[in-house]
Amino acid sequence: MSRPRPPIGPALSGAVDLSALKQPPPTSGDSRGEGSAPTSAGIEVNETNFEREILLRSNQVPVVVLLWSPRSEVCLQLADILSGLAAADNGKWALASVNVDVSPRVAQIFGVEVVPTVVALAAGQPLSSFQGAQPPEQLRRWIDSLLSATAGKLSGAPDSDDEADEVDPALAQARQQLEDNDLGAALDSYQAILDEDPNHAEAKGAVRQIGFLMRATAHGPEAIAAADANPDDIEAAFAAADVQLLRQDASGAFDRLVALVRRTSGDQRTSVRTRLIELFELFDPADPDVIAGRRNLANALY
Repeated sequence: MSRPRPPIGPALSGAVDLSALKQPPPTSGDSRGEGSAPTSAGIEVNETNFEREILLRSNQVPVVVLLWSPRSEVCLQLADILSGLAAADNGKWALASVNVDVSPRVAQIFGVEVVPTVVALAAGQPLSSFQGAQPPEQLRRWIDSLLSATAGKLSGAPDSDDEADEVDPALAQARQQLEDNDLGAALDSYQAILDEDPNHAEAKGAVRQIGFLMRATAHGPEAIAAADANPDDIEAAFAAADVQLLRQDASGAFDRLVALVRRTSGDQRTSVRTRLIELFELFDPADPDVIAGRRNLANALY
């Protein structure tokens, strides 16, 4: 479902890659203490709580993630402005912070190149991002646009602090399985929820993302070379495109399958087109790579 885009800055390039978070977190160092975020900058996020505090929470309310460094005074100033806006909006959206010096793998997932970078997510998907300082009045307009774009599309913040009492047991089980890195069981549980409620936003997004991760992480980096050596092998192309997405090379993955669409026909072409559309759905519809990919696909088909 297409959503209006907030007016600041470029869209994220590439989907949020959960695969890096499926590895055990480093045992050295600590995510708090020296270099921790200002206490006003919302929930501090690291590899351990990324799933819960960003992806799952964004099914309830939009989550604005500040990726920052204590070495930057601009970051601290931006944190103060965002925390003031979050307090004024009283739970309509959530503010989270990621110290890129402490949690570089989380920063890598977001494709951060400079700090501060701010990313807005809803229903587990990035909606918009910007880099650098912004005046308070423009940030206010950006937040208002974000709230307008997601109005009526998320479940809303829980009424009670005891959220566990509010969660359906089947959903709680699926979330726990995901936290435990039991992807197969989590996929089955979310699929069962989706079978009961085809419009369940969290289950729909989780089935899509987990299914992709299970399929894509089964392939090694050699999949790209294998597909290059056999450009008309559809299954090899599918595997290579998955690996490219895991590497945040969305345009390369899309281009590979669009080229295959041009060289195929009949059922084979339908199969490739279907897979390409499935990959598009892992991204924000307004992502530039998705827009270009859809345009190239249309040109290849017609």
